[in-house]
Amino acid sequence: MEQLFSRLAKSKFRSRFKLGIKEHHYLQSKGFQAIEKHAHDFITERIAPSLPENDGKQTPMKNHPVFIAQHATATCCRKCLEKWHGIKMGQELTKQQIEYIVSVIMYWLHNNNEPKV
Repeated sequence: MEQLFSRLAKSKFRSRFKLGIKEHHYLQSKGFQAIEKHAHDFITERIAPSLPENDGKQTPMKNHPVFIAQHATATCCRKCLEKWHGIKMGQELTKQQIEYIVSVIMYWLHNNNEPKV
């Protein structure tokens, strides 16, 4: 994970993502366990299919802590997953890949949960 996050930190685009006040409050009110379930559901529904609907546009840029984390960690679409994580496009994600993606998202959230002001 350290190597991945070191690479992500060098990306001007990826490193600009921070939780807003709204997303921070949502994370605090729901707790990490609920947010992890949301992450799992979002990845399974929106990213896991071999050809996701609206790929590249399926992850909003705000309104949920997981969405912010997905953009910060390049787990927002299949193209980013291939470029940053080596997960090939055009194949349904395995359970192990889904768990890996969720762990990346949760790692980021645990380490970046202060809101930008």
